Amino acid sequence: MTDSAPISDLLPQTRGPLTPERALADLTWLRVGGPAQYLFQPADEADLAQFLAALDPAIAVFPMGVGSNLIVRDGGIRGVVIRLGRGFNAISCDGDTVTAGAAALDAHVARRAAEAGLDLTFLRTIPGGIGGAVRMNAGCYGSYVADHLISVRAVARDGAVHEIPAADLGFGYRHSDLPEGWVVTEARFRAGSGDPAELAARMEEQLARRDASQPTRERSAGSTFRNPAGFSSTGRADDTHELKAWSLIDAAGLRGHRLGGAQMSEKHPNFLLNAGGATAAELEALGEFVRRRVQETSGHLLQWEVIRVGEP
Repeated sequence: MTDSAPISDLLPQTRGPLTPERALADLTWLRVGGPAQYLFQPADEADLAQFLAALDPAIAVFPMGVGSNLIVRDGGIRGVVIRLGRGFNAISCDGDTVTAGAAALDAHVARRAAEAGLDLTFLRTIPGGIGGAVRMNAGCYGSYVADHLISVRAVARDGAVHEIPAADLGFGYRHSDLPEGWVVTEARFRAGSGDPAELAARMEEQLARRDASQPTRERSAGSTFRNPAGFSSTGRADDTHELKAWSLIDAAGLRGHRLGGAQMSEKHPNFLLNAGGATAAELEALGEFVRRRVQETSGHLLQWEVIRVGEP
């Protein structure tokens, strides 16, 4: 991309909406951040692949899910933000296999699978969509995406469509080796069988446990920092260790700590909240303050689990 050519002159034709200077704050759970230089909502996988194949390689691309684990900085995101919608949210069950579009919500996949007598109940309380769950190896209650994933379809930055076996994704704790700029479009899971009523009851119990311990009615992005220990390289919990990020934050005296409109939750101190009128800068600054204080008091440097993108 040359400095003299405006980005609008370099963008391919699309069937899905391609919107300039699209505000992103209303698309994130924290409700903060500046606009995308362009927001592309592809009509289907072919539309996405054709767009990426024709897009100047120098133009940055950021695949955005449902914004549940994301801080967009106040200056917004240059380049093209890609957000999948209705063309990517189908869910189907066949035998012991569940196939879900990347835009399908984790909770919806868990419920649809349970209705078919298939156990993906661990997804029920995980905020966000399947694409993000794959990229971050999302997990809960001792089960992780890596435990059930068969394969994913993804569109590479050059527009090529790939079918990737789970074994090639290099899963770790809250991590996969999916290349930057690649967009997951679909995932296939293998699930154990169960009685639909029992699976539904288990999910209701999980929801009650979550609501009792987490600020689910507040504006948050879920867990802010990764647990510093207690997990194997595959992302599976190691029951011999109990060190948790929330306990380190609590021990540092930061439960409920506030900076402007940003606050660490009183209910669960590893949840960063927009408590009212927060900017992205305040949220990130509070997070960095927590990291410094925890390192001073415990020796552990917490790593962000919330993704932070864009310009100040």
